[in-house]
Formats: sequence, structure tokens, C-alpha cells
Amino acid sequence: MSDATKGQLEARISEAIIKFEKEYMGRGPMETKSYIIKDMIFVRLKGVLTPAEEQLAKTVDGADLVKRTRVQLLEGARPLLESIVLDITGCRVQSLHTDISTKTGERVIIFTLYQDSQPGFSADK
Repeated sequence: MSDATKGQLEARISEAIIKFEKEYMGRGPMETKSYIIKDMIFVRLKGVLTPAEEQLAKTVDGADLVKRTRVQLLEGARPLLESIVLDITGCRVQSLHTDISTKTGERVIIFTLYQDSQPGFSADK
């Protein structure tokens, strides 16, 4: 992907994650932004909770259930997410970390890439 700029790669990652959220999770985020930082990709999604999850999150037990369910769903989809990153950046994912705020409806996904593979891109203009 050496002909793509960092910004173009970040935009492609965001678009792919939005598509994943819609198709796999059943609802797309209101806003998504991706950042490539050395050997990491940081994805921030806003507005990911469904109305039912927002109701559940009003109690401590419900918020915990939403968090656990979302983590488990994402772990189940890990091969798909790793494939998305590989296809766009040419880099293999070493680890995936995620968390969701049941208060703000924001989710973060962090991909760490193998040390020997960092996204290749041309300098932003």
C-alpha cells in the first residue's frame, strides 16, 4: 500500500469497521475515526449502543452485561477484523484490545501489529 497516504489508509479502516459494525453487530456507529500510530491502529467509534443496550446500561448489572456481551462478540469476530486490517494495510495483527463505555456509547478498538510489519504509506501531503 505504499501508494496510499496515511490518511487514506485510516479512512479505509474506518469505512471497513463501519461496514463490519453494520453487518456483524447489526448497527453502525454514528461516527468513526481511525489512527495509525507506529505499529498500532486505534479506532474510535461513537454512538454504538442500541436503544435496548442503553436501557440495560442504566443499572450496574446491565452495564456489565452489555460490556461482556460486546467483548465476547468482538472476540468471536477477531479473524474477520484481522483480515480487514491485513487487506487494507498489508500488516498482520498481533493483538486486539477493546472497551466500550456504557455511559457515552463510545467504543475503542486497538490493533497492535507485528513489529516486523508496519503499515506502508506515502507521506501525507
